[in-house]
Amino acid sequence: MGKIIAIANQKGGVGKTTTAINMSASLAVLEYKTLLIDADPQANSTSGVGFDPRNIKTGIYECIIDGVDPRDTILQTETPNLFLLPAHIDLVGAEIEMINLPQREKMMKMTLDKIKNEYDFIVIDCSPSLGLITINALTAANSVLIPVQCEYFALEGLGKLLNTIKIIQSRLNPNLEIEGILLTMYDMRLRLSNQVVDEIKTHFQQMVFDTIIQRNTKLGEAPSFGQSIIMHDASGKASINYLNLARELLQKNGLTRLNDAEKIINVVEEN
Repeated sequence: MGKIIAIANQKGGVGKTTTAINMSASLAVLEYKTLLIDADPQANSTSGVGFDPRNIKTGIYECIIDGVDPRDTILQTETPNLFLLPAHIDLVGAEIEMINLPQREKMMKMTLDKIKNEYDFIVIDCSPSLGLITINALTAANSVLIPVQCEYFALEGLGKLLNTIKIIQSRLNPNLEIEGILLTMYDMRLRLSNQVVDEIKTHFQQMVFDTIIQRNTKLGEAPSFGQSIIMHDASGKASINYLNLARELLQKNGLTRLNDAEKIINVVEEN
C-alpha cells in the first residue's frame, strides 16, 4: 500500500509546491512509483511538471465532486515513475460545492482509496490555507510534511497548523502522523537563516529533517520550463538537496539504510 504524504502549511511562499514537485520527482528517480496530486486551485504543481492547466479537462476536482475514477485522470510526466493527478481553476469552487455533503471531509480519502495500492508514494500539494480541501488532504493522508522557510516569520502560523493537525487526529484521521518539518530557502551566508535553523531545531528537535533545502536560482527557474529540478539541473545543489530529502524520507519509513557519509548534506557552491 502506498504511503500518502500531504505537504501543508497555510503560510504562502514557504516552498510547498517546490517541495511537492521535487520530492516526488526524487522518489521517482530512486525507482519508487510516485503519484503527485495537485490539490491547489492555482495548479502550480500541474504546470510545474509540464502541463498547461488550461488544457486540463478532468482533474482532482472531478474526482472528488463528480466521482470520476482517478485512473481516467492521471497523467504520465516526462520523469519515469512519476505520475500526476492534475488540478485546474474549477477546484476553487469545490469547497462551496462540498459544504453540504455528509462526508465532506472524506471526499479525497474516498478517491484515493481506489488507487493507493497502485503507488509506492502519493504526495499531495495542498493550497496555502486551512480550508476544506486541505482538511480533505490531511484526512486522506498517512502523514504531513511541513515546509518552513528560514526567514524572520518562520514560526508564524505554525502553531495554528499543528493545532489543526491535532483536531484532525482526534476527529477525522487518528492515524495521521507528522512526517517532519522541512527547512527551506536556507542561505548559509545569512546570520538570520542560521538563527532560524537553530530556533526550529531547538523547538521541534527530532521532528526536523536533517536535510535543509538551500536557496537556489535554478530551483526557482525550473517551473518556468515545466520541469522538476532533477530534469532541469540534475547535478546542481538543489537536485542534491531533494535527493537527500527523498533518501531521508525512505530511511524514516524503513525502506533503505543510509550510512553516515550519505546523511551529510552536500553543499555545492554556486559559480
